[in-house]
Amino acid sequence: MIDNNYIIKYKEKLIIQRYASNSISIYITCIRKFLNYFEMKNIRSLNNTDIQVFITHLLQIEKISDSYQKQMLGAISKFFELIFENNLNLKSLYPKRKKNTLPKFISANQIKSMINGTSNIKHKCLIMLLYSSGLRVSEVINLKTTDIESDIMLINISNSKGRKDRKVMLSEKVLNELRSYYKEYKPKDFLFEGQNKSSYSAKSIQNVVRDAAIRANINRRVTPHMLRHSFAIHLLENGTDIRYIQELLGHSSIQTTELYTYITDISKSKIKSPLDFIM
Repeated sequence: MIDNNYIIKYKEKLIIQRYASNSISIYITCIRKFLNYFEMKNIRSLNNTDIQVFITHLLQIEKISDSYQKQMLGAISKFFELIFENNLNLKSLYPKRKKNTLPKFISANQIKSMINGTSNIKHKCLIMLLYSSGLRVSEVINLKTTDIESDIMLINISNSKGRKDRKVMLSEKVLNELRSYYKEYKPKDFLFEGQNKSSYSAKSIQNVVRDAAIRANINRRVTPHMLRHSFAIHLLENGTDIRYIQELLGHSSIQTTELYTYITDISKSKIKSPLDFIM
């Protein structure tokens, strides 16, 4: 049986250190899995070898990704630091090779089909916001009604990834839809609220995007983050300076944003396939 006192204490300390709510949720989920695996052991006595066995189990049995492995190790390291004042050195358990995965995106016409095929005004606003401003799911979830600054056509993003604040553009078309949505749903605090008036869940947003893609006959799995990627790629295709895109996305490093240029360079190139010369 998991000792919930550990979970409660860990969450409290993460809140005190001002971790973003999405980060707290991820860390708590990771630690629950970790504690469940070692439920028959004294957690305080665990060492690097025990943690290595656990990570190996996740890799071999659950086939976890590089990013999840990093999240899990980050959560474990922070847990031992905050709960037991034990600074573990887990560097050897992190993935060594960095995967240069290209961003997945969809076309502007496909996004248009997703929006036009969504009749629920709340769901339509969610899709439009994700794409029109390049927002992360966690950023949409944490938006307050006061973050929509319609007088200057900007959206205020507070305490985002890396504990940064930034402002992004507010589309006039999105604003018009948001006004209709506001009249119907009357949100009090968060811009998008669940049934109990707390913030909307990430899972709900993922389902909204997935269902819209199915209705639009897009024959691939579409995620909210793909709309963020599409925002960046479509801006690049329209000639927007990459430095502006970096700021809009909230990237710390220009190298992260430059991944998008590879895709746009290929699509804009005049190079033809060799098949076109022989057929």
